[in-house]
Amino acid sequence: MENTSTPTHCPYCALQCGMNITPLPQGGVEVTERPDFPVNRGALCGKGRTAAQVLSPALRLTSPLVREGGRLVEASWPRALDLIAERLGATRERYGPDALGVFGGGGLTNEKAYALGKFARVVLGTSQIDYNGRFCMSSAAAAGTKAFGLDRGLPFPLEDIPKTGCVILVGSNLAETMPPSLRFFTELRENGGTLIVVDPRRTRTAEQADLHLAPRPGTDLALALGLLHLVVAEGRTDEEYIRERTTGWEEARAAAMAHWPEHVERITGVSVPELREAVRLFCAPETAMVLTARGPEQQSKGTDTVGAWINLCLATGRAGRPLSGYGCLTGQGNGQGGREHGQKADQLPGYRKLDDPAARAHVAGVWGVDPDALPGPGRSAYELLDALGTDVRALLLMGSNPVVSAPRAAHVEQRLRSLDFLAVADVVLSETAELADVVLPVTQWAEETGTTTSLEGRVLLRRQAVTPPPGVHSDLYVLHELADRLGVEKGFPTDPEEVFEELRRASAGGPADYSGITYRRLAEENGVFWPCPEDSTGAGATADGGAAAPDGAADTAEGAGTAGAEDAGAGAAAAEGRFPGGAQDGGAGAAAAEGRFPGGTEPGTPVAVAGGPEGVSEGAGAGTAQHASAAGTAGADGRTTADAGGGMTAGTDGTAAGAGGSLAVDGEDAALDVLPDDPASEAVPGLTPLAPPAPLPGHPTTGTEAASEARLVRTVPRVVGGHPGTPRLFLDRFATPDGRARFVPVFHRATAEEPDSEYPLLLTTGRVVSQYQSGAQTRRVAELNAAAPGPFVELHPRLAARLGAADGDPVAVVSRRGRAVAPARITPAIRPDTVFMPFHWPGEGRANTLTNPALDPTSRMPEFKSCAVRVEVLGPGE
Repeated sequence: MENTSTPTHCPYCALQCGMNITPLPQGGVEVTERPDFPVNRGALCGKGRTAAQVLSPALRLTSPLVREGGRLVEASWPRALDLIAERLGATRERYGPDALGVFGGGGLTNEKAYALGKFARVVLGTSQIDYNGRFCMSSAAAAGTKAFGLDRGLPFPLEDIPKTGCVILVGSNLAETMPPSLRFFTELRENGGTLIVVDPRRTRTAEQADLHLAPRPGTDLALALGLLHLVVAEGRTDEEYIRERTTGWEEARAAAMAHWPEHVERITGVSVPELREAVRLFCAPETAMVLTARGPEQQSKGTDTVGAWINLCLATGRAGRPLSGYGCLTGQGNGQGGREHGQKADQLPGYRKLDDPAARAHVAGVWGVDPDALPGPGRSAYELLDALGTDVRALLLMGSNPVVSAPRAAHVEQRLRSLDFLAVADVVLSETAELADVVLPVTQWAEETGTTTSLEGRVLLRRQAVTPPPGVHSDLYVLHELADRLGVEKGFPTDPEEVFEELRRASAGGPADYSGITYRRLAEENGVFWPCPEDSTGAGATADGGAAAPDGAADTAEGAGTAGAEDAGAGAAAAEGRFPGGAQDGGAGAAAAEGRFPGGTEPGTPVAVAGGPEGVSEGAGAGTAQHASAAGTAGADGRTTADAGGGMTAGTDGTAAGAGGSLAVDGEDAALDVLPDDPASEAVPGLTPLAPPAPLPGHPTTGTEAASEARLVRTVPRVVGGHPGTPRLFLDRFATPDGRARFVPVFHRATAEEPDSEYPLLLTTGRVVSQYQSGAQTRRVAELNAAAPGPFVELHPRLAARLGAADGDPVAVVSRRGRAVAPARITPAIRPDTVFMPFHWPGEGRANTLTNPALDPTSRMPEFKSCAVRVEVLGPGE
């Protein structure tokens, strides 16, 4: 049977799981498994499996909206674009360019993020641009840059995790936030390795650990310093490594020795025996890793906290060696690429620094503008939002929903309402879009071609698979039309590959060098790891070796180190054959389209819509899974991730979680976890699939490739010639001017807001498996809502008894910034001094009404993970 699927990637988290968009005989499309992609091997969580439902015209915007008489009403595209250009131009004329703000998102493709940063600086001339990724990985990025001279979330592919000896996982509940990744940690333990999880809650991830450390929220820095103290005291440092590959050890050592175990126990609540056991497990094998996520990063001292965990890796020789290292688990779908190409306040494409003269000259040359015309660095994300309505009078916002996702959200909502003008481009009418003066309906993942960069640093190609509904255009079209109306007629193409070609030139020689990457290579190789310079000699980086600092790299106070001149410096020799398995595995890639777009159709080209009625069939997929035990996340083979609604579909190798059924956990029940027997149960009516990619010349499909009801994609050999990409960084040198990693001395300090008599508890926030980020898309999927219908407040039984709260009782959580109300969920999985709320919902249960915008001094990350609160049990009608 001929394969008619379009291979692409999930629109949600930074795993960027491979999936196919498959047309159905009766019309519409469904998501089907794509087993050739090595990260998920066909497995999908509930969010990925139901992703096509948000493509339905019934669930999303299909016409521009303008505000008239206090209401949003439908309008034509020319009218909406004219109004935006008129208001932005008038604001700039009256108040100056920095009265215009631009706010982007970590879900935008690389092409969109690049074009948005260019638009802000070239067309508007404003320095006031940042994005919601500042709220996710900025502390880890700052710490990694200080220590290594380069920030890439993971300096190694996920496939290395099962082969290492021990992993310390800090502040990540990946069993819920990115379920397909749990397989790597299950395989780690099956291979004899150990898993240590650091989290104040006993999460589904912590249940899989050999050792669970449950520190008080906001004390991860003290915990890391205490572990390093014990490493030194017990003689477990790697002195040869420290001497040959690092600098700054004596200062960092002295800082750690001020945090003796008993002192750390008093701060964190983690016992001395647990501290000693963690050190033993981490140091016993020859290889080990530390991986952090939002827990230690979303703190007002997040950069120092991550730096302390990096110091632990350096002191034990666990960085820049095979199967060892520090890594950050990037959260948003393009959280990695989104912070590399110019939508950050201080950044130019290629991860260049905006205040570096050589970087400005290079990028200005690509853009055809005077370097002096480029504005300087602007405000960080929260500071930009806080300035709305005062210094910043008009805002263009793309792909973000800060009304739900920003800290001190009620205040941010007030600032948005105070603007003279707000324009929002989004897929759905989010809570933020509801406040706008103009709303533009834009294309989403399966309706457009573009690239994203996963948490591994693997640049991937998303392919257009369906035609957007009539009345919907791409963000690139929006920027092109606005630029034209504001007097810049050239430089903003609507063709994503044309934008990517310019991005390649702009990134060339920068830390995040994409110049050797093309759409064709991405299609043939299942992605390419950056840095990947165009020069095939290995300048700048090696295939599996060190990343070299570009010429002229500055040893700045923040450790930027890699932002420098146009040309990359010489890298170390290629490490071919030295690492187990050779250089880049790559795996067989999906067949590329003969042209740039499947079927030769560019995004925005009108194509007749065929198929069933608009909307999503009611009750789709219901009843397809059997409920299992509510207790666990591990199945009989140890590979099953729990969950209703976000549980996993099975990959072809049988290792994926949730195969055969969903789990009822914490009261979240839904049948979401297996691909349906009846294809129609997951079909999305009203969508027209595009033609599938054609095979490359000389690579015909085979019978095997077309088998299994079109659920396998074509494969071709990887490209020959050119730089192979860099799946593993730092094996020969770090990306600092001297090639050595830097220890950074850090000391524990309290959170910005400690409990007191009025607010005696700590609040921490996070995600649940069946919702994603602000919920703007997932809250529109009935099955996901059935699994996770609303917010809740986790309370320990002892705290609940003291308060007089029963399970399900409405409770109010009150901080100095506001009040949120949700039902109590009583569980021993949380510390008695801590309460937890998920942050996916607006309204009275909005967790971010409570959170503290205290900022990390380096990364400008708000302190989402810890603030002082009290809990009140509400009576009837309260």
